[in-house]
Parts: sequence; structure tokens; C-alpha cells
Amino acid sequence: MRILITGALGQLGHDVLLEARRRGWNALGVDKEDFDLTNHAATLAALEAAAPDCVIHCAAYTAVDKAETEPELARTVNELGTAHVAEYCAAKGIWMIYVSTDYVFDGGGDKPHEADEQPNPLNVYGATKLAGERMVQSLCWKHMIVRTSWVFGNHGNNFVKTMLRLGAVGAACQPPALKVVSDQIGAPTYSVHLARLLCGMAARPVKGIYHASNAGECSWAVFAAKIFELAGLDCRVIEIPSSAYPQAALRPKNSRLSSEALIEAGYEPLPPWESALAEMLFSLTP
Repeated sequence: MRILITGALGQLGHDVLLEARRRGWNALGVDKEDFDLTNHAATLAALEAAAPDCVIHCAAYTAVDKAETEPELARTVNELGTAHVAEYCAAKGIWMIYVSTDYVFDGGGDKPHEADEQPNPLNVYGATKLAGERMVQSLCWKHMIVRTSWVFGNHGNNFVKTMLRLGAVGAACQPPALKVVSDQIGAPTYSVHLARLLCGMAARPVKGIYHASNAGECSWAVFAAKIFELAGLDCRVIEIPSSAYPQAALRPKNSRLSSEALIEAGYEPLPPWESALAEMLFSLTP
């Protein structure tokens, strides 16, 4: 298979590229250094030169808080750039896998969001990712939309690495403690596991919208506590409400994602987030 991964320098795109090559595929990773996704002609020319059998579109504007003051830039990348890729895939009759987010939901209720649930984003980032979804749906019949949440991995910056850094600093203080939000509930997702799923979907595509996160659920505070526990860091977590940690963009309180659609399509759901975290921390050990 000849596959193209956009956003290959990012956390998830990096792991998707590695997984595709591990499978022996002819995999090409591209990023903004290669061409401007928001430029229609440049995007089509780059994709034409690559001539892929499938595109996994990981590239995105992901600065959630910054998007509140840069809405047009976020829209241009997440909506217009996605439309350019979808247009190419439609013209060539190839599959497109679009990676989206739990932030398309407003976080109401306390049950996992189903894939067919009506989205209602709270922030600019979520709104632009939802707009990207709709571009894919309207322009490219052969599509799979995969929403995920709380992604962490070995490459790039993420919550786990931030907690490891802050926890190590906190452990040197007396008493060692760190305040972390406790009223946002979701599931951390290991980029290595998600990359395997995305490549599996590329190998056996089934059109639809899917939710993919590691199994289980937790708050950011519980997630942080587990990071400290597994990393052997003596740092206590102090649980605080979101109101005590104001941010430019509103976050959904409920980011739980149901894997029901994934299972119904015959794809294997991701393993528990605790074992995924342990796997990631082990991989960081020298």
C-alpha cells in the first residue's frame, strides 16, 4: 500500500508514519515544511506527486486556547486545508481518514458520547474541527472520521511529559504537591495505539464516524496521580475544579467517547489507558 500521512512531524502523525513503515507499506510523511495545506494548488500538486492509495490526515491547528484569538487561522487550516485534501481524495477515488476530536461535543451528561450524537462544540478549535469533518463528509464519499481524546505519546509535548517535568520539580519541594483539574472526565489515548488502529482502518476501510480512545475513564487529576505513581515520583495531586484554572477556551466536562461504532465495524478497541500509560513510560526509560 502507498499511504500518505499529513502532519507527520506531529505527535500522532509521527507514530502513524512509523506504524505504516513497520507494516512494510510505502509510506510518505508530509508536514507544513513540504507544502502549505491552506494553498489549494500547492496541496493538490503535492498529493498528485505522492500518488497515494490512502491519506491519513493528521495535520491540524491544535492550539486550543490560541484559537480563541486566531479563529480565522484555525478555520483556514482545519476546514479549508482539510477540504483541499478531501477534494483530491474524491477526485482520485481513494480513502481519506480524518482525525478529529472529542472537543466537537459540549460535554453534557455523564455517559460516553456516541459516534452519531449531534456535536455542539464549546470552543473555536472544536468548531473548526467539526467544520473539517463536514468538509470530508460532503466532498469525499470514501471517508472515515476518527474522533479521539487526550492524546499522549513519546514524540512531542503532551500532558504526560508535562506532569513528569512538574512532578519532578514538585518532588523537590515540601510538601510535594500539584493542583490538577478534577471535573473534566475522559480517556487518555496513547498515540502508538491509535496509530495502529488508524493503519488497520486504512488496510480494511469501512465508511463512517468512529470514536477511538483507550478504554476506561478518568479525570485529569486521576491521570496525573497515575503518572506520578507509575513514574515513582513523590508528588501529591490536589484536585481543583475547572473554575479554579481559567483558560481562554472552554473545555467539555464530559469527554467520554463510546467505542460502540468501532466495535460494530469490526475494529478492535484500544486497551485500557492505565496499561497504555505504563507502556509509554517504559518506552521512555533509558
